[in-house]
Amino acid sequence: MGEMIKMVVVLTVLSIVSGGSLAWLKDFTEPKIENQVMNLVKGPAIRQILQAAENDPVEDRFKIMDGDVERNIFVGVFDGAANTVVVESVANGFADKVGMVVAINMADDTLRGMAVTTHKETPGLGAMAKDDPNFAAQFTDKVTTNPFGVTNDGGQISALSGATITSRAVCSGVNKAVEIYSRLKPQLEEQIKGMGK
Repeated sequence: MGEMIKMVVVLTVLSIVSGGSLAWLKDFTEPKIENQVMNLVKGPAIRQILQAAENDPVEDRFKIMDGDVERNIFVGVFDGAANTVVVESVANGFADKVGMVVAINMADDTLRGMAVTTHKETPGLGAMAKDDPNFAAQFTDKVTTNPFGVTNDGGQISALSGATITSRAVCSGVNKAVEIYSRLKPQLEEQIKGMGK
């Protein structure tokens, strides 16, 4: 019986130490991982969309609560005014989730651009959602009041050849980003006051 108690105590102590170590490791590495994703994945896409911005939109970012979800918002300054925000979104693609960033001009509620940041879509087909600039260009300067969809479904976006599911996912993700933007617009306007020149 004494051996059994020793074993239980040892296993309990090992469990506590292991759990504490894993929690510490997660807390220690999480900001580093987020920083790497920002610098190597999201940052280049955001800077490409907002390449004419007078600021660095990745540096000029903030977090905002959307219900229970904390969202990253990136701000672009054009002609001295902080008038563009970038919202992240995700949608279900053919193989897995498709992550994207969507830039919206707050002055006239139009898209300044979008870019796919993460995906596991088929190379040469769905992967073109990230690699084909002509596909992404279809979203530029479109008003946010009309939902986005592929032409097969009555929308205005030409689907990638052989990748209609991925194209639909991108449209869905852009629509989600627009919904987030519309819901948070009053808070965003308040947050970016004074960020321009």
